[in-house]
Amino acid sequence: MSNIKTLEKIDPREIRRKLGLNQQQFWSRIGVTQSGGSRYESGRNMPKPVRELLRLVHVEQIDIQRIKREDFEVLEYMKEHEAELFKSLKKSARSKMKAAA
Repeated sequence: MSNIKTLEKIDPREIRRKLGLNQQQFWSRIGVTQSGGSRYESGRNMPKPVRELLRLVHVEQIDIQRIKREDFEVLEYMKEHEAELFKSLKKSARSKMKAAA
């Protein structure tokens, strides 16, 4: 499921059902109320930040509770000041993830 390119073409209800979660479980993980999630599942336009959180948490399976602000600060610093190191680490991480899959 991690090969999904865009969530605009994907039904969040379909993702939720494939994961075997009820609306409360599914939507609360990204800070959306059950009623708000129900509206998105019924076709209401989903804001980009909500789509991205849905992608990160339910498609990419990233535990956002474990991500800290300083993690983003380190990434941004590395991208700007240590671009080659960043690219090398990114490539290594991707190949390790592919090997584990």
